[in-house]
Amino acid sequence: MTAVALQRTVEEPGPAPVASGYLTIDLAALARNYRALSSRVAPARAAGVVKADAYGLGAKLVAPVLYREGCRHFFVALFREAEALRSILPDDARIFVLNGLLPGDETACADLGIVPVLNSPEQVERWSAAAARRGVRLPAVLQVDTGMSRLGIAPAEWPAARALLETTDTLDLLFVMSHLASADDPESPQNSDQQAEMRRAVAAFPGIDLCFANSGGIFLGRDFHGALVRPGIALYGGAPTAGAANPMEPVVRLDIAVVQTRTVPAGTRVGYSASHVTDRTTRLATLAAGYADGLPRSLGNRGAVYYDGIRLPIVGRVSMDSVIVDISALPENALRLGSLVEVIGPHQTLEDIARDAGTIAYEILTGLGSRYERRYR
Repeated sequence: MTAVALQRTVEEPGPAPVASGYLTIDLAALARNYRALSSRVAPARAAGVVKADAYGLGAKLVAPVLYREGCRHFFVALFREAEALRSILPDDARIFVLNGLLPGDETACADLGIVPVLNSPEQVERWSAAAARRGVRLPAVLQVDTGMSRLGIAPAEWPAARALLETTDTLDLLFVMSHLASADDPESPQNSDQQAEMRRAVAAFPGIDLCFANSGGIFLGRDFHGALVRPGIALYGGAPTAGAANPMEPVVRLDIAVVQTRTVPAGTRVGYSASHVTDRTTRLATLAAGYADGLPRSLGNRGAVYYDGIRLPIVGRVSMDSVIVDISALPENALRLGSLVEVIGPHQTLEDIARDAGTIAYEILTGLGSRYERRYR
């Protein structure tokens, strides 16, 4: 009798598996964002910044979408990223390495036709030497520092760099570029300061196309565009300008599953270190994601999720694999095991969750973990 019952249980179909979380990536919205940015900057061209695995969304799927929309310039941060991208893009796609090359990568870079961004006199010398060994001119981008003090050749080094380029004749410089540090704030005086320095750089390296604007820089106006712009966060739906309406379409949505619900009395300690204590009878739900999945620990007692348009505040600290929310505002039994709540979506943008976490949308987007099931639309 027991064996028969057990056999029936095994054979009966169960419910479809539920993932702990679903990261939905709208590739059609990504394509429309690229078209909108391209139209805005024309006749300049728009590149695609696909570093950090396309901001965490999957470069192997994102880059071909951009290519089909006419993008032919792709920027990554590291040479290893460029190697991976080279195998999935046609030969007419240019791939640029923003950090330039570390010693020993020159030969492979030249073999693959990847273009380094040269950020220092040493990188210029090493890439020039690689070209001389091959007896060819190799393409490159020259980055100058216009006031961010991060990467690029310092103004004091411009004359020596120009002299080296003129005497070796081994490099084909495609662009002179720099990076805007405060482009998301149109009122920042640093924008005009960097623009003035960029004009000096163009004069110091004449006859080379300019690559200057990032996502925010695109919206500063044509004086910042040059021949090629480098949108990143705007492609993925992030707001290019802080404090202004976001002109970009959202690309990502994140929904997380409920693991457990419970009702607790007033005075109940919640989460690690009892950082939250209930002041009334409270209904709680534990969700299947935490800081290992890209939900910053700083969201504890500050952030929220949504269900059916209703805000559900996070209570207690965010754990590695879970977070607890107050669901008292919902009807009883609205949430059960496997129900999905919205973390990023129509009711909460990347910028909203970043604000609550005390960080920026870039960090939220690139930190979304690998444990979510990804759905590409």
